[in-house]
Amino acid sequence: MLSCYISKELVASKGLDAGKVVRELGKLIQGGGGGQPFFATAGGKHPEGIEDALVAAKKYID
Repeated sequence: MLSCYISKELVASKGLDAGKVVRELGKLIQGGGGGQPFFATAGGKHPEGIEDALVAAKKYID
């Protein structure tokens, strides 16, 4: 399972969306997800992909 929290301030100022982030990263664990722009979760069938998801998540914070 993946979860993503983005402060409401960053959602507003940077246009980030946690739901979009977890939907994209969820593909790496053979799953999907969604939620609100500031908090979302994803589940999947391929836990081995979590490491790849964490690497891919770095592009959102760099």
